[in-house]
Amino acid sequence: MTDYELPCERDVDQVWARLDAVADEHELTCPHCRAARESLLALREATAELAAEEDVPSPDLFGRIMSAVRAEARRGSMVPLPTPEPGFVEVSEQAVAAVLRYAADTVDGVRARRCRVRPVPGGVEVTLTLAVSLRHAAGGVALAKVRERVTAAAAARVGLTLAKLDLLVDDVYGEPRE
Repeated sequence: MTDYELPCERDVDQVWARLDAVADEHELTCPHCRAARESLLALREATAELAAEEDVPSPDLFGRIMSAVRAEARRGSMVPLPTPEPGFVEVSEQAVAAVLRYAADTVDGVRARRCRVRPVPGGVEVTLTLAVSLRHAAGGVALAKVRERVTAAAAARVGLTLAKLDLLVDDVYGEPRE
């Protein structure tokens, strides 16, 4: 049951059920029922034509569908952005993470690895996993620069406020000798 009521208070299901019957007085005079009846007849005819076709789907159809599904899954959840006007704008967590990883990568001796973004009231919480060169691992100067640049990129490039930024160093690497 569709529970879609026409302006004349007849349900579309009633019109659908009577498609093969002769239209009653109401259906003959009501513009809403007439339009619904004509649309449903056209839909039934188009559906019958499609069902009768013996076309074989293209060999790459499955691959194209799976590519779209994988792209949708990679995109991840959406993060709402603040807007000055009524309405809303959203950006994927993946896109936000890419911007923040890039900002971290601009710090000498730091390589961004994983970035997890989670929307919270008033902004986002971010966990950024890093690899730091042995030369820059001590003292925390590199991490302070990462924090500064990631916070600035979130605000300037994406329009988000970081409610929390956790930096996790999970690797220290040596740089090749010159």
